[in-house]
Amino acid sequence: MDIIIQSLGFQKSESLDNFIREKVNALKSDAIVRANVALYMASAGNPENQVCEIRLEVPGNDLFVKKGAVHFETSVTECVDILQNKLKKQHDKNINQRHANEDVIQDELIAGEDDEEETELEDVVK
Repeated sequence: MDIIIQSLGFQKSESLDNFIREKVNALKSDAIVRANVALYMASAGNPENQVCEIRLEVPGNDLFVKKGAVHFETSVTECVDILQNKLKKQHDKNINQRHANEDVIQDELIAGEDDEEETELEDVVK
């Protein structure tokens, strides 16, 4: 997975960069192509002014989360936790769809086998 980190309006430290890479790499999914992380300071009047935005590029619709906190580490952790839940929901949804399709296919195969047996008996009688 490719991780792109942008800090808008300030210079990020090496420790913050390593922390973000460690947290984002913890996301378990083979479908993730790229993670775009943007860090910036919101308005000074807001106590939770250190904002993190993470966009995961996955096949289909991208996953996007934006959180603000007092520290960047907190906002990054919150974003990663939410994305982990979203990835799990997406994975479970895909599995449920595959199982539903599996049942439909088996029913059609069974119905198709019954039709073939009847056709073969008719051919033998003629």
